[in-house]
Parts: sequence; structure tokens; C-alpha cells
Amino acid sequence: MNPFRILPALVALSTASAFAADAWSLHPDAAEQAGVPRGVLKKREPWLSKVFPGTTRDWVVYVPAQLKPGMEAALMVFQDGHDYASPKGHWRVPVVMDNLIARGDMPPTIAVFINPGHEVSKPAPQSPWKGSNRSLEYDSLGDRYARFLTEEIIPELEKEWKISSDPDKRAICGASSGGICAFTVAWERPDAFGKVLSTIGSFVNLRGGNAYPSLIRKTEPRPLRVFLQDSTGDLDNPFGNWPLANQQMAAALKYMGYDVRFDFTDGYGHNSDRGGSIFPDALKWLWRSEKPVPELNTSGDLRGDLTLLNLLLPGEGWKVVAENVAFADGPCADSEGNFYFSDMKEPAIYKIAVDGTKSKISHEGVSGLKFGPDGKLYACQGAKKRVISINPADGEVHEIATGLQPNDLAVTQEGNIYITETGVHQVTFIDPKTGAVWAADSGIEGPNGIALSPDGGTLAVSDYRGEFVWAFQVQANGTLEGKSPYMSLRLPIDPKGEFKFNEPPPYLGASKGDGMATDWRGRYYVTSALGVQVFDPTGRLCGVLDKPQPSKHLTSCVLAGAQFDTLFVTNADKVFSRKLQIESPKTK
Repeated sequence: MNPFRILPALVALSTASAFAADAWSLHPDAAEQAGVPRGVLKKREPWLSKVFPGTTRDWVVYVPAQLKPGMEAALMVFQDGHDYASPKGHWRVPVVMDNLIARGDMPPTIAVFINPGHEVSKPAPQSPWKGSNRSLEYDSLGDRYARFLTEEIIPELEKEWKISSDPDKRAICGASSGGICAFTVAWERPDAFGKVLSTIGSFVNLRGGNAYPSLIRKTEPRPLRVFLQDSTGDLDNPFGNWPLANQQMAAALKYMGYDVRFDFTDGYGHNSDRGGSIFPDALKWLWRSEKPVPELNTSGDLRGDLTLLNLLLPGEGWKVVAENVAFADGPCADSEGNFYFSDMKEPAIYKIAVDGTKSKISHEGVSGLKFGPDGKLYACQGAKKRVISINPADGEVHEIATGLQPNDLAVTQEGNIYITETGVHQVTFIDPKTGAVWAADSGIEGPNGIALSPDGGTLAVSDYRGEFVWAFQVQANGTLEGKSPYMSLRLPIDPKGEFKFNEPPPYLGASKGDGMATDWRGRYYVTSALGVQVFDPTGRLCGVLDKPQPSKHLTSCVLAGAQFDTLFVTNADKVFSRKLQIESPKTK
């Protein structure tokens, strides 16, 4: 019987027998081989962390024999490093890497074997497995451990070696809690790690990790290659069922088109018997040069579901359409699909025509910007406390209303205007024909983005300081009724929060919900701290598109282009676009 059997992502996630007996087996590539150059292990001084203050940890670095001075190295980081570096354990990573690097199955790779942190105020642990900070560091969601690696450990390595910055040349590995930790690092920082190896991963509710399958299915696929391993004999306890959790992870990754392999077998337990036995083959799969094309199957989607995969176009990502902008905001489109945006600090309003021609149409800096049925642009100028109209043909400006604190606006088919006044927690109605101005709603903590449904019957308002996008029924006289928290925005994890055991992770209360847009199918596109959150007409989350510039503020978005199937976003100092799979209403 073949001692190594991986179930590819394209087959059913069912139990499969791989071993006659569930015991560890020495893989030929885990044994020292004659003539193979040997790398060296360099013990480092214990590391006192700043990201996890008051903790220290031991770590060792493996340097391959083939790495010459000045040569760029790939990188692989192992959590619970003491177990992987052991020459007599089940992993024997230095020996395996010696053999695979010599044979060309993986590039010359520096390996970091790092233990979890332990509080310096406590006695030294009796075992490396007993580091007091292990569960907090490994089981917690969010970017803290990724920051620890990218801000502390990798810069320390770069003082001595040239480490590739290409995420495709960086891998991260772990088992059990170390396995979910490895996935979390790559999930949070796909720009820093592109490969994940997780065995018996704890994707259960130790500190909220059971949320991952749902998050994966509702988040734009990230460029990750993932190897998962588990078995039927793994844990089943009050925190969850490890075999089921890993099957859910594999199914979610498969559904979203990830490059994923799942090794799932009968027997074994919560140990390294199976993972160690197949480790060399898992490494060869992880580091293979093949670039598979994602295979998507949405046949299980319910009729009428506007799922994320049916919105995204394979191979289409964010593209820069404007850069070196001081502060981009106010994206909008005219009836022909030409795109407009404002540089609030220059100040100016620019037009990018459907043929790509760029021009400046005004010297005004604005936040909210929309076309009215009369062909004029209507805009918010918070600094000047006014709402204005702009003739796009000659740039002529007229004041519509003053003495306000406008942030964003929506213009109805009748030419009436709704603005958000974030500072006074108010949605305000303006009739440009009569000059009437009155409060349409009050009480939203941070009303910010605002948009009308395609039929004009629903007004949606995002709450920058809260969790919801609020919806109202628009009445013929301009009043708003039926106020409801219609859409729940996904919230960012609070990196300074308390990650309690067996509880969901701590979330920030503010979504930073900002500008928004709608398409003819009734989907809402809401910019937020996490990216563009897309909702269907019933208020269900379709999914989240990651921000083009993750560390910079995303202010607003609009659909433009000849078929209104290109999403434009204003992301601090740049404007980006990406084509989506939105059928033209003219073809329906």
C-alpha cells in the first residue's frame, strides 16, 4: 500500500484509509542520505517580543548548505519549532530540507524554528509545549502574530541573510494550535506568506477559529496555497470536533478555488504520526512549480443567490487608474459610464472617460459627488459647510444649501438630495427647487455613506462608528419611514482586545462604513475598514473584497464603465478599478 495518499481538493472530502496501522513511518526523505550537503542549525538568543510584551521565546535558524553569501533565500517558519527541529522526532525538518533542496524539490530555504512565548515573570516552563502565551498567540484570530513575525523576526533575519520578499517564496507551518496560527498569518498577510502547511489544525472554538470556513466563503480568495492534514481519530471535545472542522476548512477552500490539498485518513489521533510520515511529500507539493488554474463549482448555490464567486471574474484584480492623489474621494459616474472623482486636497474634480481620456473639470474639492437628473453634479463641501451644484461643461458652481456639515449625498430621480451630516448624527433632506432643508433622520452614531436602491424606493446609510447599514423607505414627500439595521457589516478584530479562551475574538465596534454604490441587480457595495462589503437586495452579505491598499483608508466606490460593470474605489492616494461579472440590464 502506498504510505502516502493525499486527497486532492477536487474529490469528495470523505474518509479514506491510507495506512494498515495508524503509526508513524520514517519517510525515505527524512533519513540522512549519502552525498547530500548538510545545512546548519544556528541557535539564536532568546527573543523578547514587543508585539507580545513581557514574553520571551527560544528559536533556532536552519541555513541550507547551498545558500551562498548574498544569495536570496526562500523562507519557512515553523511554530512549536522545538518539535520540528528535533533530529529524532517525527518531522526531522533539517534532514528533509537537506534532501529536498539538494534534489531541487524546493529552493534554498532558511527555516525558522520558533517556540511560543512565555511570560518572563513566570518560572521557565517544564516543557517547550507549556509556554504560557502559546494559546493566546496561536489560537487567536487577527494580525498580532503576523505582526510579530513581519515586524520582529523577519527583520532580525534580514540583518544576516537576504530573505525573499516574494510571498510565493515564503511558507509557514504548524500543528494543532500551531496549524491554525500558520493559516491565520497567511490569511492576514498574504503579501508576506503565500504557502501554508497545517496538520491537525485547531480550527475550532478555542479562541474563535471555528469562524474560518464561513469567513473563507465570504471573502475574496487570497493567493494562498494550503496543505491540510487530519484524520478521523482526532479530538472531539467541548471546544469542537477537529476532523469535522478540518473538513469544513478544506471544503470552504475548495469551493472558493484555492490551491488546496487535504490529507484525510482513518484512525490516528491528535499527534504527528500521520503528519510526520507524509511531511516530505507535503513539502514537495507545497513548493511545486505548477501554477494550477482555479476550478470553481457553484452548482450548489441556491437559485437567486448573488454569491461572491458569481460576481468576481477569474484573473481580474485591482488596477491603478489614478495615483499621486493627495486624498481621493467622491467617486461617481454619469449616464454614459464616464468616471469622476475628487482630490479633496488639491483641490480638483477629474473625469476619466470610458475611452480612458483624463481631464480636470473643476477646481473644487468635495467629498460626496453625484449626478442629478438635470445632468449637473451635486457635491458636499464640509469645510465650507455647503452643498453645491457644478456644471460639468464649464465648471460653474452654485450654492444649493449652506450652514450644514455635509459628508456624502444621494440624489433622487426627482432631483431631491439626501446628505449625511456625520458630526450631528443626522440625515438631511434638501429640495433644490424650493430651498427646503429639514432633518429626515437622527440618531445614527456616524452616518456616512449614502445610496439609493435602483428603483429609488430604499435609502441606505452606513454607520462609520457602528456595525450596521441602515435602510429607510423613501416616501413621495421625501420623508423616511421603516428605519431598520438592514445590513450587518463585518467588523475588524480589535488587536488590543482581550482574546478570551473559548469565546469569539474581540471586535472593534466601528466598521468605518463609508461611501457606497448599488448595481442594477440591487446589490450594495459598502466601503469599510475591511474592504468593499457586498450585500444582496435582502441585506445578506455576499462577501468582502479586500482593499487594494490594505493599510490605507478606503473612502468610497462607484460602478462605471460602458456597461457599468467596473467597480472604482478611492483608496487614499490612489484610485483603483476592477471589472466584475455584472450583466448589463440591456441584455436581460
